[in-house]
Amino acid sequence: MGAYVVRRIGISVVQLLGVAFFAFMLIHFVPGNPIANMLGPRATPREIDLVSARLGLTKPLPQQFWLFLVHLVTFHFGQSITFGQSISSLITQRVVPSIALISYGTIVAIVLGVPLAVIAALKAETATDHAVRVFTSVSFAMPTFWSGLILAIIFGLKLGWLPVSGYGAGFGGIVRSLTLPAIALGLSLLAVIVRTLRSSLRHTMALEYVEAARARGFTTRRVLIRHVFRNAVMPTVTVLAVSVGFLIGGTVVLEQVFQIPGLGTLLFQAVEQRDYPLVETLAVLAGSLVVLLNLGTDLLQATVDPRVRPGAKSV
Repeated sequence: MGAYVVRRIGISVVQLLGVAFFAFMLIHFVPGNPIANMLGPRATPREIDLVSARLGLTKPLPQQFWLFLVHLVTFHFGQSITFGQSISSLITQRVVPSIALISYGTIVAIVLGVPLAVIAALKAETATDHAVRVFTSVSFAMPTFWSGLILAIIFGLKLGWLPVSGYGAGFGGIVRSLTLPAIALGLSLLAVIVRTLRSSLRHTMALEYVEAARARGFTTRRVLIRHVFRNAVMPTVTVLAVSVGFLIGGTVVLEQVFQIPGLGTLLFQAVEQRDYPLVETLAVLAGSLVVLLNLGTDLLQATVDPRVRPGAKSV
């Protein structure tokens, strides 16, 4: 187990370096000059050059990348060109709405997806199973901004039940303001949960020890809870961890649609203004979150099921 942990951590470090490199390079290929945007149309070339030199943007790219890595490791993210304040403070101000939206959307997906997956597995290849799969396929195919707009029109503008923009105050206000975007985000993730869990449940229910439990007269509910579900859920947890990047992308769009002041809105503004340091930092943080969650999921899976470790003998 120790060798597997070391190997897996090493792979994650390489992945993190790759995320940092591509985030750094891609933003430099985006057309536009962030200093010119910051200073305005009346800025002279000399003023632009002076500010660029002060911010270190005139140094060779390898030197800029090295300084970027040093700042990431030391958690000194520097200053935002557009907002004129530290990137750390900007992230601190905006991170809570984004985390709340992702968490709320994941909860919605789990609350809806787990019962639907169980029903589809128990009613496999019936009309109920087909209906569940069609519904989840449609929800997955709909872009998050489109489903968010539909929900806002119906439940916000027509019925007036929920707000369609802004970020409320207090727990109740936050829940109300995030309900519609969270449902849109959860619906986009629903198909992943239902299809993965349904397949895993069907596979587990066909195993011999489950058939033996049924032969002993255990109820379907007891067999599902004690013998099937806890052994079938791990692949779904793994897929959820891999889907974090998808959730982050959906959050960026939904925060724009519902005017939520989170990291997604901040990233959109930073890209629009060619704010190199801010875009690079946000991209690396999002990529690092995905890498670290995948690492944690792999280590958890290896702890629960030693067969997934390289070199382990199947039983």
